[in-house]
Amino acid sequence: MELGISTFLETAKHPVTGQSTSHAERLRQAVEEIVLADQVGLDVYGIGEHHRPDYASSAPAVVLAAAAAMTKRIRLSSAVTVLSSDDPVRVYQSFSTLDGISNGRAEIMAGRGSFIESFPLFGYNLNDYDELFDEKLELLLKIRESEKVTWPGGHRPAIQNLGVYPRSVQDPLPVWIASGGSPESVARAGALGLPLALAIIGGMPERFAPLVDLYKKAAAQAGHDPATLPISTHSHGFISDTTEQAADLIYPSVQSQMNVLGRERGWPPYSRDSFDAARSLRGALYVGDPEFVAEKIVLLRRHLGVNRFFLHVDVSNIPHREILRTIELLGTKVAPIVRKEIARIEA
Repeated sequence: MELGISTFLETAKHPVTGQSTSHAERLRQAVEEIVLADQVGLDVYGIGEHHRPDYASSAPAVVLAAAAAMTKRIRLSSAVTVLSSDDPVRVYQSFSTLDGISNGRAEIMAGRGSFIESFPLFGYNLNDYDELFDEKLELLLKIRESEKVTWPGGHRPAIQNLGVYPRSVQDPLPVWIASGGSPESVARAGALGLPLALAIIGGMPERFAPLVDLYKKAAAQAGHDPATLPISTHSHGFISDTTEQAADLIYPSVQSQMNVLGRERGWPPYSRDSFDAARSLRGALYVGDPEFVAEKIVLLRRHLGVNRFFLHVDVSNIPHREILRTIELLGTKVAPIVRKEIARIEA
């Protein structure tokens, strides 16, 4: 069971203190977080691509590369790369370069993203939303499989027997498919024999069990062994010395973010009752002391059989010292409990 951190490198004002962080400072903080995560024994750190003023994460591979030479073991991933609005050649080159610097620790998590600002920014039509992802994923997989590439063209110009360099240390370079719960994307990942990453940010995580079953069924029907395909989940959370302290520290930030998203997407106002329900044992918020968060992760393993869990801790500009404390507790307290309990249950 792998445990890690995911982030969008938020820079928005804190809803209580009013403090904000510059993009440059948040980028430097991210490197510090990755180094700490490596030191406390976490397995992976992922950065999601965004192109909004309240995030500093438009170029995840660059940030991850800055920490690659300062770390030894931790895997370095996008979470996600918005492949639909990017060039698969450049995506491969960026992450194969990261793979070389880190000596084989880079990963790509490919998805459509949770926002659409990258489409007009890079000149893509939202009417081509699904077609863009399918075509560019096909090209990315072709690039990682072969040094020389021939591509007939489509939304991206044709390529005629040209090499793509540098080649990755890992062969092949890991590519995960990220899904927010769409059956179509889950089935596609299974049919392609690619690892699956599920974003679980609401409801009860066990409700995703039918999607896991669909993924495994699609993989088996395509001739892949489902037992060899990793499954990851990503959920928001926060760890402190006591559950009450964790809840009180993170609630204003979660409420602020949910209300911002709610105004954009037509959701009702977010309340403390909603927050408390989400952080209950069967909810999707992993907020609490190390023992409680570990219990929730073990329960997630039982329900979904996941191999990796990302804790997303960067919400509405939480003070950086609190993010570092969460990383420390996840690595030194939560991870040992989770691994010991899973070993006991599955022995």
